[in-house]
Amino acid sequence: MFQMAVDASDFLRRSGEFMQRQLPQIEVWALNKTGDDALSALQDRMKVSFDRPTRWTLNAFQVWRATKSTRLAMVQERPSVGRRHYLKVQESGGPRQQTALEKLIEARVVSAEILRAVVPTRDARVDSYGNWSRGERNQALSEIGAQRDRAANATETSIKRARRRGRSSYFVPRNGGLTPGIWKRTVGGDLSKVATFAKRAPLYAPRLKFEDTVAATYRDRLEPNLKWAFERAVQTMR
Repeated sequence: MFQMAVDASDFLRRSGEFMQRQLPQIEVWALNKTGDDALSALQDRMKVSFDRPTRWTLNAFQVWRATKSTRLAMVQERPSVGRRHYLKVQESGGPRQQTALEKLIEARVVSAEILRAVVPTRDARVDSYGNWSRGERNQALSEIGAQRDRAANATETSIKRARRRGRSSYFVPRNGGLTPGIWKRTVGGDLSKVATFAKRAPLYAPRLKFEDTVAATYRDRLEPNLKWAFERAVQTMR
């Protein structure tokens, strides 16, 4: 018979000292991994809540990463989208503010009594995300005189020249014969409306649930991530 015994006091003392030194790093690892999990959960929710969200929308948030000195991680809007309104109204609900495009058309083409929002119709060309295609939108803005750079606006001569080349033209009706909006006229004379001028801002129901999504992920993932960070620290000890 071979008897075995162990005195783990020295090991526990050395392990305790090691883990005390590693605790800040364990917390940083766990917080940053939880932040990444929350960001992924938020992006997954946007894919379900929004219709074909653009890459720019999905990347509108970022993780402010924890360090040993701060030990604080945050999920927040990127500075580049902080002034943009559409994500904020998707969070809280209610009427959205005017876009830059709508403000330009209101200032240069029609009065505030006619326009509060510009809403593309089914006849508008759309991109893969379901948004009004940039090509048609820019051509329409140019021909109705609503480009930010006035030099980019089309002239009567250039519009006529384009029509002779077989390209459709765009206009805003100046009389009561057609409803307010941006209309397209083909070379053959067919008319279709590509954007409606609405007198009221679109209303949105709360859909993003940013706070709820991030808070739920924090509750569900922090403890598993602390265990993962602890195991990672133990691996470095070996």
